[in-house]
Amino acid sequence: MTTPEPNEFEAKAATEAGTGIIAEILDMLKANKKWWMIPLFLVFLLFGLLMLLSGTGMAPFIYSLF
Repeated sequence: MTTPEPNEFEAKAATEAGTGIIAEILDMLKANKKWWMIPLFLVFLLFGLLMLLSGTGMAPFIYSLF
């Protein structure tokens, strides 16, 4: 049994360097003109940062913010 030849899309995708998640999100926002989603992503990033810092020695200082 032989393997099928890769089509043009697969060949190009295999040779391209992968882009990062931030670049992918920015490309999606630019292509779809969804600029209103930027504040949403920023809030998600801030909450993620807050969760990361809550497990460190910064927890008492974060608690006092709220």
